[in-house]
Amino acid sequence: MRVYVPLTLSGLAAAHRAGEVGPGPLTAYAVTPALREWYVSDDIEELEYAALSRAASASLRVIAGSPDEPRRRVVVAVDVPDGTAVADPGHGLDGASLGEVRIAGAVALAKAAAVHVDADDAEKDVAAAAAALGAADLGDDDAQFTVDGAEDHELLWFGIQEIPNLIG
Repeated sequence: MRVYVPLTLSGLAAAHRAGEVGPGPLTAYAVTPALREWYVSDDIEELEYAALSRAASASLRVIAGSPDEPRRRVVVAVDVPDGTAVADPGHGLDGASLGEVRIAGAVALAKAAAVHVDADDAEKDVAAAAAALGAADLGDDDAQFTVDGAEDHELLWFGIQEIPNLIG
């Protein structure tokens, strides 16, 4: 099963040093039954993109809570054995937790299929989105527009061998 673990650049650096993403439990995002039902698609690539987008939003939340963190979202795509990632059946179609899964322990970075990171030119919009996130959560439409601006930036794909260049 492919899962998408939201991180930050410093979190990616720590994972690179440790050789694993963790410690557990980890929150990640995957194609869960609730995500399938919400997205209403049978196209696995579209569903995985939706899970990746959910993880990118979670990365933004981590960035918003970390003022010294570089303003670039990071998501690590990791393949884990079936049954390792468990969705909370109590969340159902709760919009805040669609696609969310828990992984009990750390995951070897060698199991990563890719790393997805914002380009440098996204930093300004990601910074603005991180600053506006609280107001957006309270229903401010202008703040939500700013948060959506970060989502207009596609995360770039990198192989795990490129992590040293990303964390430079």
